[in-house]
Amino acid sequence: MFGFGIWELLIILVIILVLFSRRLPEIGQGLGKGIKGFRKSLHEPDEIDVTASEKGEGEGSKKD
Repeated sequence: MFGFGIWELLIILVIILVLFSRRLPEIGQGLGKGIKGFRKSLHEPDEIDVTASEKGEGEGSKKD
């Protein structure tokens, strides 16, 4: 496709690891939290807010 062989891909991977070696734990932690939140949202039912708002409570009634 792009003409990359296995050695070129390995060199690119090593360069990326060297550049991001200090931030890898932070990146992994953020990715893990994102996946955990996504899975949690798949298994929980949707919540619907049915409480009346303060603004809409008295709009329908007439005050004489």
